Amino acid sequence: MSFLKNVIQNKCPHCGKGKVFKTNGNPFLFQMPEMHPECSECGHKFVKEPGFFFGAMYVSYALAVGEMVATFFISRLFVTSLVHSLLFIVATAFLLCTINFRYSRLLWIYMFDSKAKVN
Repeated sequence: MSFLKNVIQNKCPHCGKGKVFKTNGNPFLFQMPEMHPECSECGHKFVKEPGFFFGAMYVSYALAVGEMVATFFISRLFVTSLVHSLLFIVATAFLLCTINFRYSRLLWIYMFDSKAKVN
């Protein structure tokens, strides 16, 4: 359970204290989250090699698809038009893009960090 808590709180996978991201990002200002290169507490490097986060795109895709499917079913409870459901899906995907970016990278770091604290 501490694994999920650390991911949600944006904590370092090595020490569980430092933050992985400097900023959370803002989709309305077209700003993506910015990562620290290493942990401020223990010095653990978050980027292992160039291209390390290409795989995080698959995690982000899975998160986005899950959110879109859930949004579709929820919107169908309140809206009868498929066009309006599609608009809700697009709005949800736009609003959650920076959150998906952060959590997909955090999950990717935690999956491949051999010393991740999972107490």
